[in-house]
Amino acid sequence: MSAISRRSMLQGALAGAALASASPTTWAQDKPADSTTPMPRKGRIKQSVCRWEYPKMTVDELCAYAASIGLKGVDLLQPTEWEIPHKYGIICTMGYAEGGSIKDGLNRVENHDKIVAGLSKNIPIAAKMGVPNVITFSGNRMGMSDEEGAKNTVIGLNRLKKVAEDNKVVLVLELLNSKVNHKDYMADHTAWGVEVMKQVGSPNIKLLYDIYHMQIMEGDLIATIQANIDYIGHFHTGGVPGRHDLDGTQEVQWDGVMRGIAATNYQGYVAHEYSPKGDPKASLLQAANLCDV
Repeated sequence: MSAISRRSMLQGALAGAALASASPTTWAQDKPADSTTPMPRKGRIKQSVCRWEYPKMTVDELCAYAASIGLKGVDLLQPTEWEIPHKYGIICTMGYAEGGSIKDGLNRVENHDKIVAGLSKNIPIAAKMGVPNVITFSGNRMGMSDEEGAKNTVIGLNRLKKVAEDNKVVLVLELLNSKVNHKDYMADHTAWGVEVMKQVGSPNIKLLYDIYHMQIMEGDLIATIQANIDYIGHFHTGGVPGRHDLDGTQEVQWDGVMRGIAATNYQGYVAHEYSPKGDPKASLLQAANLCDV
């Protein structure tokens, strides 16, 4: 999670077509449609894109381009931006909602009142604006044991599950790597997150399984996802290593992972969260085509 930004809109579509056709992989589609006729997608994987990775595009520009290439939404918008995707026939697939920060999260009881107040205020707004998911975090260890942190996180999530259930919004706790990007982050393994989810026991409290982060921490992606799909409410992508484009320089076989997700009959969203190395629109089109299984 970082700053916010993005930019442009139509020409990268054509660049994306050229990039896709030049790839050794045969893509599902070769060119994006215009902004009024979204590119058709197979629909087994509902794709989105994270806003913060596109600092040279406005939210409107990103939403318009995402819609034109058949994506379903934009992730990680602030509450003041949640309405914008509707203009383009898509939604904010996951929003920030004052759910704490990567460093200061639910694993410390002293953070609970502020996080509960923020989410309790924003979750009903998310429901009214058609935002299906909002995000929260475990926080860093800072010397705390994983057992104590899990116990505290369960306490905090138990305070939030009624507002999430009443409003039919899913609150997702993000799994992040503590090896490369987020040193000391507590929710750095699937097993820790799943145990927390089991103890909370709510259909509206789930995990955000970030494929980039979990490949770094533990690998075994498809088997882990399929074994724990009942506890996963959202996915993020990102090339490993480097968190760049989903292409042949990366170690994850993205179409295979997407088929593994689709095989579970998962109905949520997969949002692309990586830093494009070149033309951001061409890169996003390539990722969307690759994951359209």
